Amino acid sequence: MDRENNFRNDNMDEGDIEDGESLGGKVPLLVKRVNTTSQIAVVGSNVCPIESLDYEIVENELFKQDWRARTKVQILQYVLLKWALALLIGVSTGLVGFFNNIAVENIAGFKLLITSNLMANKKYFQAFAAYAGCNVCLAVIAGALCAFIAPAAAGSGIPEVKAYLNGIDAYPMLAPSTLFVKIFGSVFGVSAGFVVGKEGPMVHTGACIASLLGQGGSRKYHLTWKWLRYFKNDRDRRDLITCGAAAGVAAAFRAPVGGVLFALEEAASWWRSSLLWRTFFTTAIVAIVLRGCIEYCEDEKCGLFGQGGLIMYDVSSALVKYSGWDVLAALFLGVIGGILGSLYNFLIDKCLRFYSIINGRGPYLKVLIVMTLSFLTSCCSFGLPWIVGCIACPDNLSESCPTVGGSGNYKSFQCQPGYYNDLASLFLNTNDDAIRNLLSTSTTNEFRITSLFIFFCAVFSLGIITYGIAIPSGLFIPVILAGSCYGRLVGTLLESLSRLDSGLFALLGAAAFLGGTMRMTVSLCVILLELTNDLLLLPLVMIVLLISKTVADNFNRGVYDMIVKIKGLPFLEAYAETYMRHLVAGDVVTGPLIMFSGIEKVGTIIHALQTTSHNGFPVIDEPPLTDSAELCGIVLRSHLLVLLKGKYFSPERVLAREETMRRYALLDFAKPGSGKGIKLEDLDITDEEMDMYLDLHPITNASPYTVVETMSLAKAAILFRQLGLRHMCVVPKSQGRPPIVGILTRHDFMPEHVLGLYPHLKSRK
Repeated sequence: MDRENNFRNDNMDEGDIEDGESLGGKVPLLVKRVNTTSQIAVVGSNVCPIESLDYEIVENELFKQDWRARTKVQILQYVLLKWALALLIGVSTGLVGFFNNIAVENIAGFKLLITSNLMANKKYFQAFAAYAGCNVCLAVIAGALCAFIAPAAAGSGIPEVKAYLNGIDAYPMLAPSTLFVKIFGSVFGVSAGFVVGKEGPMVHTGACIASLLGQGGSRKYHLTWKWLRYFKNDRDRRDLITCGAAAGVAAAFRAPVGGVLFALEEAASWWRSSLLWRTFFTTAIVAIVLRGCIEYCEDEKCGLFGQGGLIMYDVSSALVKYSGWDVLAALFLGVIGGILGSLYNFLIDKCLRFYSIINGRGPYLKVLIVMTLSFLTSCCSFGLPWIVGCIACPDNLSESCPTVGGSGNYKSFQCQPGYYNDLASLFLNTNDDAIRNLLSTSTTNEFRITSLFIFFCAVFSLGIITYGIAIPSGLFIPVILAGSCYGRLVGTLLESLSRLDSGLFALLGAAAFLGGTMRMTVSLCVILLELTNDLLLLPLVMIVLLISKTVADNFNRGVYDMIVKIKGLPFLEAYAETYMRHLVAGDVVTGPLIMFSGIEKVGTIIHALQTTSHNGFPVIDEPPLTDSAELCGIVLRSHLLVLLKGKYFSPERVLAREETMRRYALLDFAKPGSGKGIKLEDLDITDEEMDMYLDLHPITNASPYTVVETMSLAKAAILFRQLGLRHMCVVPKSQGRPPIVGILTRHDFMPEHVLGLYPHLKSRK
């Protein structure tokens, strides 16, 4: 087959094209390569068609004119506004994080106080009814918000943010309704006693806040000040959302440096030094806001349980001394943590695929599942402590035993005075307080091995079956909870051989489980150290994270990467698949190709827009405009619609650059915010206008990225991702042929597309 005939073809109906940016055909071809498996299998529930972000700067004549016209004052204003928005993102995310913590502490604390009072009066059935009833009511509210208002708010949101920063645009991911449900759904879901965390959703919340602030104004709400126009592009919005994701981590864990590293290591696919500084500034603002909120709450102005919010597990009081046995124990923790983390991911994957089938049957069934799991969780939390007996309170305690009201390490439950139930101290607390109890130092005999084992099995199982239901649910806290329980269990077993405190073993266990599940190292290490305020344990934490990640990578991928794949998001990895080295760029572009002349007939453009969903079209200049056919650049669908709606047509095939430049400004072609842009149905083109001409040169991106058709596909894939492209032009190697072979888009690099064209390469994966 001739290389010039290898144009792109997805073998889908036009309405089924998810990306909306592939190329169709202008000239019928006799031979066409067929891809029978190029459409990505969507196991999860996609909430909207998948588009790619236009991260590349469209350097057309209007852009150049606008840039030349900018004064030094306007450029300074643009820079200052970026920093001002970073400041607003930090303040807003910090306040939301403060609200989430205080709301959960007060709602859950009031619920647990009622239960404790009833238990103290030996009204056990009433206590269970109150506990389970409150949990189910809170869970129904959280589930209804997700099921009926914003389905995109379910889950942690980190995979969606990661996909957006990879260049995948899906509006509901960051919509205002998603932000609303994420905040309140997370508060009610965590307060309902589910084994979930509010920390993961905070990353999504920070990204939503950044997206809302970076919309560039809104015509619908009359927010169209001139200075807002600078941010009506995907490049600036994506940078702001990176700052928002980092701010979310900083607000969730009070870890500003960890937030920056999390955005760098896990979330963002594209980075630069100026973005690093703005992200660092944003997380610093979050830390300042949280510190002010903590001082405000010291005077009991944040409710009865307000001082318990804003988590921090301080283990710095423990003496950190370790021997060779402790290093071996840390290695053991890392290996087992990697195995358990990979098993956790495997079961999460199976559970999510099961829920994706059930959740597709309507919102009422989603709420019913939430109610069922809430009741099951309540039964486990209230029923399992009855299995174990009571323990006598230790002597010389600085706090009361058993705990009276509030949260604490020593829950009385059904025990007589002077005794406590160690398993109830873990179950009948908020997840944050349970972790704080497990990480507590100088309390060697506080928890029995049997209780730790029961709690680990329960949390491990409940965390898996809970993730995927219709509530905002983070994975960080369930993993830390199970990991710290597993670490303390090992520390208790090795008590006679180890010099480390059992609370420090719990920290190492949390690190091992996090490394085996999340597959991050640097950011997790810093987050854990900022969380626990213990720098002396840094070497062991680093070793545990490295070993657990290495072990787990031999079994499967990280949990967020798996969720991205389940949701059917076309995520571009930082590396190229091995089989791509056996192909060149021209091997995966199939046909036929639609292209426009530099001065094109209106009817031809309308027909192309009606019959395709493509986002970009090559523009070709031919004689007599040029000596030979040459590639002018790429024109975007959205820009064509603006030009067609303006109806500045010419009856003759002539250049109209000057008139177009005078009539339009760059702002007219800016990407709309949360509102909808111009649609093809909005156009009212008469039959007479169909025969007129339109000059596309002023809106054509004259400097698109191009690769030669003989470039390695692996090299092209890495280039595509690193530059954050949406379109990559493939040009011929030899002269005397059409100036463009085809266009590569995100879906052309997907394994489903490539292996659909070349099934024999599957054996080389």
